[in-house]
Amino acid sequence: MSPASDPVSPLEQALHAARALVLADLVALEVAEADVVSMVEDSVARRRWWVEQWPDGAQYVAGLIAQDVQDALLERYGRWPLCPVCGTGDPHALDVEPELGPDPRWVCHKAGVRVAPVGALGAAIGGPSPS
Repeated sequence: MSPASDPVSPLEQALHAARALVLADLVALEVAEADVVSMVEDSVARRRWWVEQWPDGAQYVAGLIAQDVQDALLERYGRWPLCPVCGTGDPHALDVEPELGPDPRWVCHKAGVRVAPVGALGAAIGGPSPS
């Protein structure tokens, strides 16, 4: 069997899907510069080891990668993604909820609302949505 015909493992599928979701949010908010995409790749590489150790955690990897990238951006550039819901007060970032669970979403704890699933921020803010 040639490498091209080898099926992609469920773990790799989960990692690729998570990567695509986080990149969609970065593109929607126009911050998908090369160094930021490298942050995503670094997180995917770290989470690959994590999910290999705990295959049942594959359903959680999208939220974890989103949090990893959010943390890396905070260290280098500041809060991301900024809340599109609250129009007044200090700018604040959305949070990923649940912190470790399936179907992660961006939430504003200040307003107490769910803004969008991870990967769908573009639709929530009126920007480009993932295809």
